[in-house]
Amino acid sequence: MMQSLIAVIHKAALRLTFDRKFDFVHNVKRFEVLDTYGNLFTRGLSSIGIKGKKLYQEESSRLILLGKLESSLKEHQVDQAWETYKEFKRLYGFPSQFLVAGLITELSYSSDSKCLRKACDLVLSISKEKPVILQPDLMTKLALSSARAQMPVPASTILRLMLEKRSLPSLDVLGMVFLHMAKTEIGAYLASNILIEICGCSLNRNAHKSTHIELKKPDTVIFNLVLDACVRFGASLKGQQIIELMAQVGVVADAHTAIIIAQIHEINAMRDVLKRFKDHIDRVPVNLLCHYQHFYDCMLSLHFKFNDINAASELILDLCKYYESNLFQGGKREPQTSCPVSIGSHNMRTGLTLHFLPQHLQKDSIYKVDSKQGLVMFKNGKFFPSNKALAKLIVGYKRCGNIGKLSKLLISIQNSWSSLNYNGLCSNVIDACIHLGWLQTAHDILDDFELEGYPISESSYTSLLAAYYNMKMFREAEALLKKMRKVGLVLNISPKMAFSSCSSESEVGRMYLKELKSTTKSDLAESIVRNIREEEKVGPSLVHEYNSSIYFFTKAKMIGDALKTYHKMQEMKIQPTACTFFHLICGYASLRMYRDITILWGDIKRSMENQNSICNRDLYELLLLNFLRGGYFERVMEVIGFMMENGMYLDKWRYKTEFLKFHRDLYRCLNVPDAKNEVQSKRIQLVAAFRKWVGIG
Repeated sequence: MMQSLIAVIHKAALRLTFDRKFDFVHNVKRFEVLDTYGNLFTRGLSSIGIKGKKLYQEESSRLILLGKLESSLKEHQVDQAWETYKEFKRLYGFPSQFLVAGLITELSYSSDSKCLRKACDLVLSISKEKPVILQPDLMTKLALSSARAQMPVPASTILRLMLEKRSLPSLDVLGMVFLHMAKTEIGAYLASNILIEICGCSLNRNAHKSTHIELKKPDTVIFNLVLDACVRFGASLKGQQIIELMAQVGVVADAHTAIIIAQIHEINAMRDVLKRFKDHIDRVPVNLLCHYQHFYDCMLSLHFKFNDINAASELILDLCKYYESNLFQGGKREPQTSCPVSIGSHNMRTGLTLHFLPQHLQKDSIYKVDSKQGLVMFKNGKFFPSNKALAKLIVGYKRCGNIGKLSKLLISIQNSWSSLNYNGLCSNVIDACIHLGWLQTAHDILDDFELEGYPISESSYTSLLAAYYNMKMFREAEALLKKMRKVGLVLNISPKMAFSSCSSESEVGRMYLKELKSTTKSDLAESIVRNIREEEKVGPSLVHEYNSSIYFFTKAKMIGDALKTYHKMQEMKIQPTACTFFHLICGYASLRMYRDITILWGDIKRSMENQNSICNRDLYELLLLNFLRGGYFERVMEVIGFMMENGMYLDKWRYKTEFLKFHRDLYRCLNVPDAKNEVQSKRIQLVAAFRKWVGIG
């Protein structure tokens, strides 16, 4: 009889507990009835009163906390709901899925970053203890809210939990999360790693015919967002990896992708790779050419970076031909289908192929082309070089002593773009040379223009004449006066009057010096000065040639030839760059030659000791990942220490995942006293230190 009554009370309490949509007021009334009945029961059954009362009190407390939690959520009292949840969790574990979802939703909608962190911590704890409670739509809301609040680390954690369950948000929502994450450096870094992980899951599923839930591969917009962030935050080497992943996954690139890829190749000095794009870019529809200003800008920049002044001139002349053949004046081009472009290896069969639809440009794309002016400018349907480009051309031709080619190029530009206020281009170049004291160069250009029958303004002659007087170069001034009369510039100055005094204080000298002082320094002259200063800071262009060779050899798995090139750089005392080591490490990694990477790490450290620090996070992350795969934990901890010293953010989640993938049970049941020798003892300590650092129990 007594056991039956206890069972009745217990079942009544359980029914109240597992009712997901109960009303708190009604529950209180039902509880009062239960309370009255319980008092009668305890008075009549004193022999088991203690046990029944304890059971009754536990259920009472549970019901009260549940009611308080639901009431707080209904009234949007987030702080009170959180405290009530913590108390309930401590005493009874997780509440119902309905209440947990309500709490996470309320925390997600809060504008307070503390609330969002609480929500993320809650989701993380649930994923470890009771993951069935978590629903994809719930986690999607939290990931988007965290990303919007510029909390990339929590947002990345939620996305990775969803990736583990193969339940990522829709591509539109995922694109919005990446958009917000890519606004900060750490967010862009995490977004690029997550994109790599998503692509890895997709490729592994295709390779092993897994039965896992199919993941939708990231679309072009997501790749563009991440690649653009790589450019903005100096992660061009990682951007190169993502370009290759884009080809592996089979995502078709668009006009925006071509621009960003060009920027990444320009930063990485990969001119040969970028050249392959040019033939395809040149065939895009007319109305998209303005979007490719940056493409030609990057191509021209690489020619200058490789000190290939002739290739730079040819590219500019190609742009002239575009205009001259009316390609920018409504000329029709045939519709272009998807065109394959090889990535990495030149061999289209063995290498990767990225398919392009250059004419495709989404009107509602969330990626916007940067309007920053560089070497190539676009105006009124025409391309033309900026002062920065002209400055590099002038310096380049002057350095190689071929002013004649410069003069012909200037005349071609002048003839092609006369309608864009370039009528005074040639005179501007001469004036800039005069301002810089390059009087012989200015005189040579005047002579070339005279031979070509090209007219030059009187001001260019008079400015050069004044400069000769200023420098007391009277013989050169006399020769210039004769030339001026020859071309029809009549001067009311007799030779006797002009050179009666070999001094700049003569009447003629004073007249032209006054004109020289009245002129202002041109923008072109300032651009030339800036270019010269920049070149003094940048290393020799030869390093880019060697890096290109190393990249080609490593992609072709010709690691021996890549090493020969690297050793030749060392013999010639050409300082390797981050690109040099990155290409070599990628080559070794593709062949699983992890031990050889440790030798490169020694070279990098020696370079740092010689004050040639190569602080590139992409490079050090690549080192860290490969040392993890190879099991070189002493090197792993060295790289981690270096990155921490230099303030580089470390993505522990990725390193933890990589460790569990290759060394899940390594030394899990083996302690230092169990080691066979000192080497194994040290390795056990290093593995334990890494486990502790990434949070592996």
